[in-house]
Amino acid sequence: MAQQPRFLVVDGYAREGREGLSAGGATTAGELYRRMLDSCTPGGASVDVLYPADPDAALPSGAALGDYDGIAWTGSSLTIHQPDPQVTPQIEFARAAFEAGVPSFGSCWAAQIAVVAAGGLCAVNPRGREMGIARKIALTDAGRGHPLYIGKKTVFDAFISHDDEITHLPPGAVLLASNDHSTVQAVAVVHKGGHFWGLQYHPEYDLHELARLCYCRKQKLTDKGFFRDLDAAQAFVDQLEALHQDPSRKDIAWLLGIDQDVINEDVRLAEVRNWIERLVLPTMAH
Repeated sequence: MAQQPRFLVVDGYAREGREGLSAGGATTAGELYRRMLDSCTPGGASVDVLYPADPDAALPSGAALGDYDGIAWTGSSLTIHQPDPQVTPQIEFARAAFEAGVPSFGSCWAAQIAVVAAGGLCAVNPRGREMGIARKIALTDAGRGHPLYIGKKTVFDAFISHDDEITHLPPGAVLLASNDHSTVQAVAVVHKGGHFWGLQYHPEYDLHELARLCYCRKQKLTDKGFFRDLDAAQAFVDQLEALHQDPSRKDIAWLLGIDQDVINEDVRLAEVRNWIERLVLPTMAH
C-alpha cells in the first residue's frame, strides 16, 4: 500500500479567535483544513495541526519540518502588517518552511504570510473588507498556465473574508489571479528553494461555514454597512444555511448570485487537489 502523505496544518488564529469561532458554531480553521486535506488526498492523509500564535506552540514530539510532505496554512483574524507577538513567530515559521523545502499551500492569511516571509508587503485594503463571495476572480496569463489551476475556469467566484491585501510581491513570486477588489487573489512564491501556492480566498469553506462566520461577525459586518441591521444579517445567515441544506433552492441561489463555483466541491476544491497531486505527491515519489 502506498504511504499516506503527512501534512502539517498551521492554524493561524490566536486562541481567542478560535474560541470565538467555536462559540458561533463555526468549525475552527485548523479542523476545516484537516478535513479538507484528508478528503482531497487519494487514500486519505495523516494530518497534524499546529497553533503558532500560542506561546506554547510546538511540533509533535520528535517531529521536524522536513518530516512532512506538505504544509498547509489556514486563514486568521490577526493582522500581518503591524508588529504582534502572535504574528512574528508565524512569519519566522513560514521562513523556516521555505528553507526546509516542504511544499506549502494555504488560504487568505496563508498568502499574506508567504509573501511577507519572502520579503513582500501587505496593508489594509483601501476598498474595504471583501466578504462572502469574491466575484469575478480572473486568472492572469501566468495563472492560466500554472498547475494550481488545471481544470479551473478562467473566471470564477469563491468564498472570501479579509480586510488586508498583498500590496507588493517579493522576488520569486508570480501573480496567478486577481479581481476588482483585490489585485492579488492567488500567488505562487519560490523562496530559498521552497514553493508556496497561496490563495486570498477560501476553498475550505462551504455555505454552512460561511453562514457561521457571518454569524460570528454580524455586528462587525452591520457596522461596516454590509447589512442594514442585525435582523438583515441574521436573515442572510439563515438563507445560506437553507441553501446548504438544500442546494436545489434556486430561489436562494438566484437571489444571492451563488452558483456551482462554490456549491460544487469538485470545482471549489480544484486548487487543493492540484497542489496535492502536482506538488506534494511527486515530491514524495522522490
